[in-house]
Amino acid sequence: MKAMILAAGYGKRMRPLTDHTPKPLLQAGGKALIEYHIEALRDAGIESLVINTGWLGEKLVAFLGEGARYGIPLVYSHEGTPLETAGGIKRALPLLGDQPFVLINGDIWTDFDLTRLVDNRPDPVHLVLVNNPEHHPKGDFHLTDAGRLRDNAEPKLTYAGIGRFDPAIFAQLPNGEAKLAPVLRAAMADDAASGEHHAGQWWDIGTPERLAELDRLLSGT
Repeated sequence: MKAMILAAGYGKRMRPLTDHTPKPLLQAGGKALIEYHIEALRDAGIESLVINTGWLGEKLVAFLGEGARYGIPLVYSHEGTPLETAGGIKRALPLLGDQPFVLINGDIWTDFDLTRLVDNRPDPVHLVLVNNPEHHPKGDFHLTDAGRLRDNAEPKLTYAGIGRFDPAIFAQLPNGEAKLAPVLRAAMADDAASGEHHAGQWWDIGTPERLAELDRLLSGT
């Protein structure tokens, strides 16, 4: 099974830290954020990783290489202009193949057990949801008791930026910029989206202050 790490964003809210460093290479606990994902995906049984690049993407490639020191092959999908999440996935489909893949945002940190996504999931979309953080109190999607995702029901939880996807749902998108939310909502409308609630650690590293707080947690200071 393959996985994709989303690492092409500008990281504008993290400036000035991201003026010269791509956001996934920012460090917490003595390690780059993206390295936590690479190691966790490897340990979960993922065979190879696709990483999309945009802002300062050449620094990602120079730092991570082809994955030899992590024990998992890394390949890159380079984006000349920002494509948004679904557009970036569409661009990377030739590298991902035709089997379901795991997707994870490069700017989060979590203790979610990624082996749960390697197990067979029958739905084209399966998302991990978390409790709503203070900066996103209204949440994104409703999770039913049966584990189905709904767009127009309450209460809502927050999409964690972690999921398992069938590449076929992106295949018909036009090339170019495309957001992920409409793809997810279309799957929910067709009752083709399942989900699960992760109540453990999850950090959206959207500000320098949250990065510093995570660093203190992981450093034990």
